[in-house]
Amino acid sequence: MTSGSMSQRIKGLLNSPRGRDLMQRGRRQAAKPSTQQKLQQLMGRLTGRSSRRR
Repeated sequence: MTSGSMSQRIKGLLNSPRGRDLMQRGRRQAAKPSTQQKLQQLMGRLTGRSSRRR
């Protein structure tokens, strides 16, 4: 599979009703405080910093 065909498939998905639904679900999940906290903790681990308060 070439990168051109992969990008075409992704664009096709994002423009489909299912793709729009997946995007909306992702946005709702990302807006939740619990999800944001988990992402902050992950970023802290990846960058070598602890996000826990002591």
